[in-house]
Amino acid sequence: MILSDWDIKVYLEKKLLIINPLFDDTVRENGVDLRFGYRFCRFKGGNTIIDTKYMNVPEVLECLDVTEEKGFIINPYEHVLTTTLEWVELPHDLAGLVNLRSSFARAGIYIPPTIIDSGFKGNITIELIGGPHPVRVYPEQRFLHVVFLRTSSPVFKPYQGKYQGQINVTPPKPDQNN
Repeated sequence: MILSDWDIKVYLEKKLLIINPLFDDTVRENGVDLRFGYRFCRFKGGNTIIDTKYMNVPEVLECLDVTEEKGFIINPYEHVLTTTLEWVELPHDLAGLVNLRSSFARAGIYIPPTIIDSGFKGNITIELIGGPHPVRVYPEQRFLHVVFLRTSSPVFKPYQGKYQGQINVTPPKPDQNN
């Protein structure tokens, strides 16, 4: 079941769902809008092979702290990592489906399908993919819409993965089994 604005407000008031900071326009009809944080990371060009067994990505990322005045340009077909301004904590009976707000999609940006797992805590790291034209974005713009789904029962094993508690942009990490 998708939570309505009423249900989301109850979860927030009871501190079962935490979104910090919480703005007046965060809660929407059937989800919440989250904002760009101040850090963006772009992949450097070159011949470095990203080995998914070891996730050696931090060596090929250039991270920038961005101002509200200047913003950040996503170049055509560029893959960029960014983060939400908000810290989010999901209870054990909610999962979040993350979508790009339609205004940004209409400007030519898109994101891959993203899910926030039950029990996750942290800033949300999101991959943005540019379209055919450069697009300038700014910190604190609402860019994501998260729809919350209530699970049939609280999950037995809430998220405790390698990205739990992430702050700011978090590059890919190797599996803990390697």
